[in-house]
Amino acid sequence: MKTLLVVMLLAVLGALAGAGFFMLRKGNAEGDAARSPAMARVLALRVALSIAAFLLVLLAWWMGWIKPTGIPISA
Repeated sequence: MKTLLVVMLLAVLGALAGAGFFMLRKGNAEGDAARSPAMARVLALRVALSIAAFLLVLLAWWMGWIKPTGIPISA
């Protein structure tokens, strides 16, 4: 389960990097209008992956697969 969460978070970072690529890609005035939908699609994918990862964490906590441990306090 923890591995799946790490993979999901890496996918979110990959989608964010993809959006940055589309944002920084050089093009002419015609290409600028064409790259905007691609960047919006990748950002929408990032939002969807983030929501899915959050729901997966909630499900794993509810099912007892992961448990919160808190912050250890040393004496």
